[in-house]
Amino acid sequence: MSNHHVTLLHRYAHNPILTADHWPYGVNTVFNPGATMLEDGTTLLLCRVEDRSGLSHLNVAQSANGITDWTIDDKPTLEPHPKRHIEESWGIEDPRITFLPELGEYAVTYTSYSRGGPGVSLALTKDFRTFERLGVICQPEDKDAALLPRRINGTWVLIHRPVTTLGAHIWISRSPDLVYWGQHKMILAARKGAWWDANKIGLCTPVIGTPDGWLMLYHGVRMTPSGCLYRLGLALFDLEKPEECLLRGDTWIFGPEAEYERAGDVPNVVFPCGYTVQPDGDTLHLYYGAADTSVCLATASIDALLQWLKANGKKEFGDV
Repeated sequence: MSNHHVTLLHRYAHNPILTADHWPYGVNTVFNPGATMLEDGTTLLLCRVEDRSGLSHLNVAQSANGITDWTIDDKPTLEPHPKRHIEESWGIEDPRITFLPELGEYAVTYTSYSRGGPGVSLALTKDFRTFERLGVICQPEDKDAALLPRRINGTWVLIHRPVTTLGAHIWISRSPDLVYWGQHKMILAARKGAWWDANKIGLCTPVIGTPDGWLMLYHGVRMTPSGCLYRLGLALFDLEKPEECLLRGDTWIFGPEAEYERAGDVPNVVFPCGYTVQPDGDTLHLYYGAADTSVCLATASIDALLQWLKANGKKEFGDV
């Protein structure tokens, strides 16, 4: 019998690593950062920063070791621009970063929020100083989106989470040019009933490329009498047919346990939007929002995640 309860993600002992108190200007909370490692090995986080108006913008924090001594931009890095982009009139949230070698640019997918609801917007940047906004690529209600780092069969691939009357499930879409998207297909369904990931799931970080497939961290939301409970699970998708789920774990692997995850503006939430892979090619730094209040770090072994999924995952078949 395999051990379903092995600890796969290890909290950094001195979490949280970033809070509103670290910010060079007055904010309410800092959470849900996108992450990438720059060519010189610097870790860059693009943090969601909520000010006291309740609206969010994005701001860069950088660290040589990805853990301590963060340098934070002294003013917002990417702000909502509602006059030019009305879809951003209620703020921009939850960025995911994917480096696209073909373009030599970073793709930042983020939630643009407005009266129409939350949608997915895309911006490209080379330096996290200037951004080319491509605008809305998935209309409301849609969020939790990230690009794959390379084209597959000639097309770019986006993973995202539209919400319909039948629930909140994970889909992929394809594009020849990052602007026009089609070939939409659901790839992972929220389960039903009492499951930890019933009714509402969504992509966490961009998927992780491994020789065995695209490794997906996803969140499941359990509705409880005292509110929502956000926890993480694992799934694996075919490298050349990313719409094909190879394995899905039945049990969650990481949930809110520490005080800083249990208490905050939105209690009982762990919500990763970004990761970096360390030079050994296996150690994962996972950056997550805790209780919509702070930024925290957990570490993991990619190989250990894969081995757990092989031991405990099942082939995904249709409706669940």
